[in-house]
Amino acid sequence: MTALFALPAHEIARRVKAREISAAEATEAALARLDAVNPRLNAVTVPLHEEARAAARAVDAAIARGEDPGMLAGVPVTTKETTDQKGQATTMGLVSLKDNVAAQDAPVIQNLRKAGAVIIGRTNTPAFATRWFTSNDLFGATKNPWDPALTPGGSSGGASSAVAAGIGAIAHGTDAGGSIRYPAYACGVHGLRPTLGRVPAWNAAMPERDIGGQLMAVQGPLARCIEDVKLGLLAMMARDIRDPWYAPVPFAGPDAPKRVALCVAPEGMQPQAPVTSALLDAAARLTDAGYEVVEVDALPPLREALRINLSLWTAFLPRGGMAAVEKEGEQASLAGYRHMLKIAPPVGLDAYQDLLTRRATLLRQWLVFFDEYPLVLCPVSGEVPFPDQLDTQGWDAFARIAEAQTIMLGTPALGLPGLAVATGAQGRLPLGVQLLAGRFREDLLLAAGAEIERRGLPELPVEPE
Repeated sequence: MTALFALPAHEIARRVKAREISAAEATEAALARLDAVNPRLNAVTVPLHEEARAAARAVDAAIARGEDPGMLAGVPVTTKETTDQKGQATTMGLVSLKDNVAAQDAPVIQNLRKAGAVIIGRTNTPAFATRWFTSNDLFGATKNPWDPALTPGGSSGGASSAVAAGIGAIAHGTDAGGSIRYPAYACGVHGLRPTLGRVPAWNAAMPERDIGGQLMAVQGPLARCIEDVKLGLLAMMARDIRDPWYAPVPFAGPDAPKRVALCVAPEGMQPQAPVTSALLDAAARLTDAGYEVVEVDALPPLREALRINLSLWTAFLPRGGMAAVEKEGEQASLAGYRHMLKIAPPVGLDAYQDLLTRRATLLRQWLVFFDEYPLVLCPVSGEVPFPDQLDTQGWDAFARIAEAQTIMLGTPALGLPGLAVATGAQGRLPLGVQLLAGRFREDLLLAAGAEIERRGLPELPVEPE
């Protein structure tokens, strides 16, 4: 019999609504799992035992009154330190923000609560949420439950580590450069970066974001099964007028051909052999499911989109951003920003306008491509999950990482959605692939991801080493 903490979210919600189990029972199982494995992982920074128990009691009381408890009734979830949660600090992994307590919930947190989710803890993130590794001077380092020598990913590394190990059924994450998709890949779970505007976002406890963050940063779910990723998205995407970028687009779009462009090595990338093998395996699974998979030599521009991404980020550094990084003094993020400046030094106003203008051209090229191939199958990263803290080993290591993460950085600059799909593991090494689609076509991503998942997954939750 599957342990209660290991049940998928959709099954927990079904059982709670049917009164086969109570939300309180599901919550206690999740909290017990948190207590058992989090000391080895440091994925959850702030356990919320009493708050979770109160939320579970409220779900059970609503059911007793005959009310609809919501689509996530009693489902244990975690939330990321980058997002406002009433009564908790929005730290961004920074010592300087350890007392930055939110007075109200961000839209995505409010939506999770309205859906009946039970928040059991906050998850770790690298300082400034800008690395594919998760450590900071406030909470320390998060470990990958598959292998502590591997990165858990970042910046949603706490989220991915937690959900992979069975701490909660759905994890909330954010993604402006791969921060949902890469941690999901590194920890052997699934992670969805939604389209810009799909999930409402806003932090009242933080200054308004620069235009780069507004155009690229999104929030979304990580989970151990695709159905739970879909359920998490449906809960998170409820309307909230506080986000001016929010678009009330229906989840299901028009019918599209089941045609997939397979690109193993976009723009000259040289993926490692296990990455290629995982892609060919996923392509075979989609073919078996009735998709037409066509191998293509090239995709619309990604490297140019990568440079737009980094340039939009580095533009804020001369305007107080770098001073804040230097004041925090966290060495890994400080080095990372300095390396980023070598790739994309800040530009003047005219060049900045050119970047934003060029963004529209690149997005148009991608949308035309998606009209012929509604889905793209490509690497998450050019490498298997990196050794932990690899980015602290100097410029050459950083340049190697940035090259491997070309797709991670390119797609957010265009506001496109992407889904990291776990496919299996070689021993204690998780493997996976990435699916891309046009704007607001998360339905296509999840349908194809479900077919890949149906034909083989790593065994989850994983017991931490």
